[in-house]
Amino acid sequence: MAEKLESLKDLKKASVKTEAAAAEPVARKAKKDKQGRSYATGKRKDAVARVWIKPGKGNITINEKSVDQYFARPVLKMIINQPFEVANRVNEFDVVCTVKGGGLSGQAGAIKHGISKALNNYEPELRLVLKKAGFLTRDDRTVERKKYGKAKARRSYQFSKR
Repeated sequence: MAEKLESLKDLKKASVKTEAAAAEPVARKAKKDKQGRSYATGKRKDAVARVWIKPGKGNITINEKSVDQYFARPVLKMIINQPFEVANRVNEFDVVCTVKGGGLSGQAGAIKHGISKALNNYEPELRLVLKKAGFLTRDDRTVERKKYGKAKARRSYQFSKR
């Protein structure tokens, strides 16, 4: 059981001990499977991406298609490559992923989230860089549902006094 604190000085000493323990960096282990791959799941809007990364030449395969076939717009390709650029690991990893649900923009965001988490699992020392860029946080914004009596989620029907 915890030690008994009788005065404010005891409380202050206890808090200094916990702060010192919290200041020590936590050593994280790399999570790899037998083939040397790292896995993560990324999500964005209604899209869910399952991502595997392994050392390679920078090939990205999405649903058994190349990234150029799957995403025609250059902006979506740029979104997918952002985690590698931030971590200075461009063309060092091959990515294989399957993605379901949502539209192309949501799928690109889900793949980016999955790649970031998989990079964090493969090389835990990249966590600080990826976290600072905001890539490890899931963007929880989704489409608001339509309400009854409304044209859309908030849009009312046009009013006419006639």
